[in-house]
Amino acid sequence: MNFNRTLSVAALALIIAAGTANAQVKKRAPQPSPRNKPGISRSQLVADGALPTDKNVVIGKLPNGLTYYIRHNEQPQNRAELYLVNKVGSILEDDNQQGLAHFTEHMAFNGTRDFPKNALVNYLQKSGIRFGADLNAYTSFDETVYQLPLPTDSAAVFENGFKILANWAGYVSFDPAEIDKERGVVLEEERLRGKNAQERLSQQTLPALLNNSRYANRIPIGKEDILKSFTPETIKSFYHDWYRPDLQAVIAVGDFDVKRVEALIKANFSGLQNPPNEKPRPDYAVPPMPGTVVKIATDKEFPYTMAQIIMKHPQRVAKTEAGLMQDMRVNLFNYMLSQRMNELQQRPDPPFLYARASYGPLIGKMDAFSAVVVGKPDNFENSVKAMMAEVERARKFGFTLTEFERARQAALIGMQNAFYERNKTNSANYVREYQQNFLKGEAIPGIEFEYNYYISNMNKISLEEMNAMAGKYISDQNRTIVVQGPEKDKDKLPDEKTILNWIGTAGNGITAYVDNVTSKPLMEKAPQPGKIVAETQDSTMGTTTLTLSNGVKVIMKPTDFKNDQILLNGFAAGGTSLASDNDYTSASLAASIIGSSGISEFNQGQLDKMLADKNVSISPYITETTQGIRGVFSPRDLETAMQLTNLYITQPRKDQDIWQGNINQTKALLANRNLDPGSVYQDTVSSVLSGNNFRGMPTTVARLSSASLDKAYNFYKDRFADASNFTFVLVGSFDPILIRPMLEAYLGSLPSTNKKETFRNLKMYPLPGAYTKTVNKGIDDKANVQLIFSGPYMYNDMNNIQMDALEEVLNIKLTERLREQESGSYAPGIKATYVKNPESRYTVTIAFTCATANVDKLIAAALEEINKIKQTGATQADIDKFKAEDARSTQVQLKQNVAWLGLLASSAQNNENPDQILSHVKNLDTVTPQTTKDAAVKYLNMTNLARVILLPEKK
Repeated sequence: MNFNRTLSVAALALIIAAGTANAQVKKRAPQPSPRNKPGISRSQLVADGALPTDKNVVIGKLPNGLTYYIRHNEQPQNRAELYLVNKVGSILEDDNQQGLAHFTEHMAFNGTRDFPKNALVNYLQKSGIRFGADLNAYTSFDETVYQLPLPTDSAAVFENGFKILANWAGYVSFDPAEIDKERGVVLEEERLRGKNAQERLSQQTLPALLNNSRYANRIPIGKEDILKSFTPETIKSFYHDWYRPDLQAVIAVGDFDVKRVEALIKANFSGLQNPPNEKPRPDYAVPPMPGTVVKIATDKEFPYTMAQIIMKHPQRVAKTEAGLMQDMRVNLFNYMLSQRMNELQQRPDPPFLYARASYGPLIGKMDAFSAVVVGKPDNFENSVKAMMAEVERARKFGFTLTEFERARQAALIGMQNAFYERNKTNSANYVREYQQNFLKGEAIPGIEFEYNYYISNMNKISLEEMNAMAGKYISDQNRTIVVQGPEKDKDKLPDEKTILNWIGTAGNGITAYVDNVTSKPLMEKAPQPGKIVAETQDSTMGTTTLTLSNGVKVIMKPTDFKNDQILLNGFAAGGTSLASDNDYTSASLAASIIGSSGISEFNQGQLDKMLADKNVSISPYITETTQGIRGVFSPRDLETAMQLTNLYITQPRKDQDIWQGNINQTKALLANRNLDPGSVYQDTVSSVLSGNNFRGMPTTVARLSSASLDKAYNFYKDRFADASNFTFVLVGSFDPILIRPMLEAYLGSLPSTNKKETFRNLKMYPLPGAYTKTVNKGIDDKANVQLIFSGPYMYNDMNNIQMDALEEVLNIKLTERLREQESGSYAPGIKATYVKNPESRYTVTIAFTCATANVDKLIAAALEEINKIKQTGATQADIDKFKAEDARSTQVQLKQNVAWLGLLASSAQNNENPDQILSHVKNLDTVTPQTTKDAAVKYLNMTNLARVILLPEKK
């Protein structure tokens, strides 16, 4: 369970990761031919221009007002998504109820009329549904949503799902003893997600952003004093007033009989009643405000300097043709503006660490044009001005015709992909659409209609219309400017007058954008192809393995899981383990730098533009033990994908601007990293996990200063110089016969030197022994704990199953003990990992967050539960839960391209027989209480236990 606790302003630190991620080539597919358009007559649109409703969804309303949506969908097979959506959130809480909308969500899992106490979670776990991963819920300002994915091949479990939803909707027990137990859990959830700089900044900025409206005072987690002291009558009152059928919807999408599901909904929900003299549901909004409000906020632990400019507008919900057309315009506008910001970050000295500007939904019946910039600590003014200058450039001069055409292609291909996959769409995607229809009234015309509408109307959007949008969205009215930064840099931050001046003068002297494009092909001519010299079949797995004349192996598995998807992973042994210590930092940057530098004679900007009519993403990678190429693309773009693969290997591009820009960006990001307690703590965790090897640690400014582009480029070239030990795995929608000429041309022509290289074992794993590492950082009462068991391992399928079982049993037991019994931690997590390369090793990590005073008690409780398993093994009930969950998870994964790609690639890398996956579910029966006991004794050895603890700074 979770809650939406903050808005984008307070969550912007999360954007940093996206802004510094390895760049990938993301391409767009061509505009669909009009010959392929499905026929939709104008008669499907009613006279007032309202959009039609998808005929494949059954929408109904019971006499008590409850709405339901039902759709048959077979992706995934034998599965269904059941949701209970309530127009009930924290915005409806009285002053003495703050936090009880979210608390109500928790109590739904702690006892209902038909499922007392923990019976509901226990029952679902036995049915193969994981608590948290599958079974979940969230509470926001305006809604509370419960999700229940279920198997449909078990009639009893599936039908009981509707009883469970009905119990949540109207029959939660609110046992006083369970309420008191859950208080600690909810407070620990607040500690886990809050008690940090982000939360403290949110408390400072939300009143300004939300105009001191009710939204600013109804954060879903609520107030600690209320959570500690509210009475059962208070929460029952909230539930009685607002959990009622006229504010609820049941959504059911999956592999089932629609008529049967409709009958189940009527049988389970018709008995729910609205309360007498029911309260009208208030319709809250954030009122507009004249002019501009500026808020400057700082925090001791916030590591970035950033600004966000939010220009608020009335919310628009697409219900008509005109609304859908405006959605199309907004998508084009956002795409073009985003592309320009990306180009700025490709400069040798980018003016900011991260910047984005776009128009979209905000909150409280508002949309907004939001521009956010994460500035360089030493030149925040230039960062703000550079971002706003680009916004102002769009407002003054508009966009170019070539930009506009690329944006249209991008929008069309997105719609085309959805249309091609219309019979392979995951049920959860439909649930999201119907949820928004119920909550906001967004139209659900269906993919056939939307596809036809896009194809028919995209060319009706003019460049003049697009160029007018920036002027419409960018305003100094109803505007909020938020500046956030480290407390130590408070004197360097602009005051209100200064930030307004920066923004007001940002566009002085700007000129129109120049679109740098090329008409050259990726390859002037195809390379000299190799030949297929050997072929083997695995009829059991449905794979074909080809050996090409240069030594390259290709494993092919055609599937029908997706209509328009092929996945690729090509790899060879070696990786950064072959770099010397002196060259390691350069080597570790090689793949990300080369992958964002373009290829051959084309820089990244040119490459993105010249491939705008393709749907393909190809990128190189280098890990500790491997180097390779991964990608995803449409079958129609197979040749482009093969060309890109070939060029990343044979003609990588050395771009000094990209190198210098990345080095400068990374150094700037590191400048205040030590202010964040989580980052400092993670450095210690990384040190433990790598045995204090600097290669396993985050880089430093000193190491970056010693790195060079020449070393990185030469290492990259060396790693891809010999294709003879490469294996490529292809999974997806293709004909294994028809693609052979492409494989021979672009993979068979790769250089081959037969060096027979492999990785080095650098022994980067936890040091043996029992020891404790304590980090004192942070001002809040918040502790993080990791208990790390590790050691040598015999890697094989049977041992792996036993380790997976041990992981799940520990998850069950420690959740029961640390969360439910002790009320000491919200979400304890156990992760068991095992690897064969470079050395067969295992690691079991137990992690949780808690109050500082509870660290020793919860560590002792965790170790006590471990000792119980060591003495008697897991209970059969918990083992049965693991088997059910793993079996159902495996059944779903065997219908996914990404799972098959991972299986075939890992089998090749580990020299294993992939066929063993077919006996995996049967082998789950080898797990018994005795085997879990043996595994616990063997792998959870207290003499090889590292404790890594984050505590607040000592006062």
